[in-house]
Amino acid sequence: MKTALTIAGSDSSGGAGIQADIKTMMANGVYAMSAITAMTAQNTTGVTAIMNATPEFLKEELDEVFTDIFPDAVKIGMVSDSSLIRVISERLRHYRPAYIVVDPVMVATSGARLISEDAIVTLKQELLPLSTILTPNIPEAEVLSKMPIRSEDEMVAAAACISDRYHCAVLCKGGHKVSDANDLLYRDDSFRWFRGKRINNPNTHGTGCTLSSAIAANLAKGFGLDLSVQRAKDYISGALSAMLDLGHGSGPMNHAYCFTGTYMEDAHFQKEQEEAGHEQTDK
Repeated sequence: MKTALTIAGSDSSGGAGIQADIKTMMANGVYAMSAITAMTAQNTTGVTAIMNATPEFLKEELDEVFTDIFPDAVKIGMVSDSSLIRVISERLRHYRPAYIVVDPVMVATSGARLISEDAIVTLKQELLPLSTILTPNIPEAEVLSKMPIRSEDEMVAAAACISDRYHCAVLCKGGHKVSDANDLLYRDDSFRWFRGKRINNPNTHGTGCTLSSAIAANLAKGFGLDLSVQRAKDYISGALSAMLDLGHGSGPMNHAYCFTGTYMEDAHFQKEQEEAGHEQTDK
């Protein structure tokens, strides 16, 4: 069984961060491991508290994973502290995993900055150049490219700039009133659009975490980059289309929408099956 490691923060409500990553990796057929960068107290309506791991503890987490079950791919999510970013970068240079997927979480959908300017500088200098692929949203791509993005042509220009600067592939995610559900993959001086249909579901908590984790899982399984992106996009479309509705805010997706079998059945379903079996026996 192939393996993947997520390096990210914990989401106590289970919709994003480490929890979403593990669910996604499992649904995409790999064994998931984690190194937690921060604990958060949050639910679907917002975050109320954050407690970062220490650099020393994060290093221990990474060393214990890499020296025992070496991951076939690594996904990195939100890391808000410069010292933690440096630890991750140093350990990745030491262990040299085959695939590194970075979701450069810097700017929320609302436009609010999620990490400090100092941490952004460290991210750019230390971590992004190690990446196989970056998966920025539109505001994050604007920060990384220092270019405005108001059209598909500007998405291409920004992705080209980022790819050239960090020597990696870039998946610039549509949305934020630009290209809607269409994502752009830029690499090796060429690009490809992954067109998608917008799904009318307000419960989108954790979509970025889920997409990048699915890409990492598929790279770990040996799929090429283009097919890994396509499979990840198809998976997230299915998770959104399942229309799970939990919580009082922007709720999570159904990461297990594609799971079937005895252990997915609830008590009500089992009772119906038993009653149906008794009716067949009586006949």
